[in-house]
Amino acid sequence: MAAGRGDLIRVQTLLAAKAPVDAQDRSGQTALLLAVNGNHVAIAEALMDAGASINVQAANRDTTWLLAGAQGRAEIIAKMIRRGPDLSIRNRFGGNALIPACERAHVEAIRLLLPTQIDVNHVNNLGWTCLLEIVILGQGGTRHQEAIRLVLQAGADPNLADRDGVTALAHAIAKGQTEVARLIQQAGGRVRR
Repeated sequence: MAAGRGDLIRVQTLLAAKAPVDAQDRSGQTALLLAVNGNHVAIAEALMDAGASINVQAANRDTTWLLAGAQGRAEIIAKMIRRGPDLSIRNRFGGNALIPACERAHVEAIRLLLPTQIDVNHVNNLGWTCLLEIVILGQGGTRHQEAIRLVLQAGADPNLADRDGVTALAHAIAKGQTEVARLIQQAGGRVRR
């Protein structure tokens, strides 16, 4: 509760009293997960310094690493990278931390995630890659365009199609995302796989 509220002094007091750092509430949330959710950077760092795991999954399958990606918590992601997140853990949609970061165009988070060993071409349970999510769920604005540039530069395959065989370029054209379509086409993207 103290981590979720952003009460650093209380968290430090409890850590000094040897409170179990990875204790989970009824939803399986740890103090670190709640700190990430509230973007309480100092608390997240204190918990990680005390040994809190960044890989514990809550009942909804979130880990602090996955949630930080989804919420674009760049400062916290930078601190987690040094602690070696388990990149094989998937969220409830079967995605990695990069996919929701891309969907929401959290550009700073994407910049931090891409140099890790994260799979830029991972396909989630919906049949979508990070590139497909940017186009399908994005609006094609400047932040989504930058996300497209970043993932394509990192090796995203512009021709991986969704389950219906529709490529990112075809989706971009259908949605009227002219600049996004141009970027994908420039990277070798085709309308059909």
